[in-house]
Amino acid sequence: MKRIVIVVGSLLCLIYAGDYAVVRFRIPKGRDPFGTVQVRIYYSVTKKDGKPDFYFNPPENQPCVRSLFPHFGYSPCWYLKRHKVQKISM
Repeated sequence: MKRIVIVVGSLLCLIYAGDYAVVRFRIPKGRDPFGTVQVRIYYSVTKKDGKPDFYFNPPENQPCVRSLFPHFGYSPCWYLKRHKVQKISM
């Protein structure tokens, strides 16, 4: 069991390191590792009576990275494309 955990952990580390190298060094030359996705953000503010109040922002382009994992503070583009509407609770 210990060996399986070590192998799986090592494999995940190698995948993450390879993903980082592809983004950092732009392995396929000429490919931009960054992109943008149009995201709609809205705020959910709870009033004193416990009912939510919603405030919608216009859609905005959010930068993303074309990789499996988040890098350089950006979310992956595949994740943002699936979560185009984002709720911020206050």
